[in-house]
Amino acid sequence: MKLLENKVAIITGASRGIGKAIAQHFVNHGATVCFTYMSSDEKARSLEAELSTSGGKSKGYKSDAGDFNAAQGFVDQVIAEYGTIDILVNNAGITRDTLLMRMSEAQWDEVMAVNLKSVFNLTKAVLKPMLKARSGSIINMSSVVGVKGNAGQANYAASKAGILGFTKSVALELGSRNIRCNAVAPGFIETEMTGALDEKTVQEWREAIPLRRGGTPDDVANLCLFLASDMSAYITGQTINVDGGMLT
Repeated sequence: MKLLENKVAIITGASRGIGKAIAQHFVNHGATVCFTYMSSDEKARSLEAELSTSGGKSKGYKSDAGDFNAAQGFVDQVIAEYGTIDILVNNAGITRDTLLMRMSEAQWDEVMAVNLKSVFNLTKAVLKPMLKARSGSIINMSSVVGVKGNAGQANYAASKAGILGFTKSVALELGSRNIRCNAVAPGFIETEMTGALDEKTVQEWREAIPLRRGGTPDDVANLCLFLASDMSAYITGQTINVDGGMLT
C-alpha cells in the first residue's frame, strides 16, 4: 500500500542525511518529490537518479530556503510544473555552534535565516495552493535541543524552539481549511554530521539514551511519512520527539 500516491511533496535540504531519507520514503510511497539544495549540482542529479530507481518522480531545485523571494520562486516553479503542492517538509538546517560569549552576530543571523526564517518563507509560499485545495500537511523539523536547550547552541536552540511556536500557531490558523501542521523533534541521530565526532563522545551519547542507541535518518523519515499521509488525518499542532526516550 502506497501512502502518498499522486501527492506532490516539497522537501528543503534533502541532499543528505534526514532530508534524503525522507525523500526516499516519500518516493517509495508514490509521491513526486521536489527538493531544494544549495551546493552540488552533481549530488542533486545523483539523488534524482537514485530516487528514480524506486519508480517515483523527483526533481532538485537549487534554491536558498532562507531567501524569501527565492522560496516563492521555487514554489511557483513547482506549481507551474506539477499543478499543486500537498506536502511541505521544512527540513533545511545548519549549526554554527559556539558559546554565547564567543558567538558573532553573523553566526546568530545565519542560523536564524536557514533554520527559522526558511520555515516562514516556505510555509507562506505554499499557503495559496493548499488553501485552494483545502488540504495539506506541513512538517517542520525542530530538535530536542529546541525543547530543552543545549550549552554552546544558543542560536540553534532558539531557532528550533521558534519552530515549535510557529507550528502551533499555523495549526490554529489553518485547521479549519483541513491543513495540518506538525513538528518533529529528533534527538541524537547518527548522520554524516555526527560521524565527525570521536567514538568516545558518540558512545557517551548512546549510553545516556534509554534505548541505548542513536537514531537513524530512517527513524525520522518513518514519522514524517506518517505525518504526511492520511494516517495522521486527525493530528495537528503537535511536536513529536524521535529521541529514543532522551527527554523522558
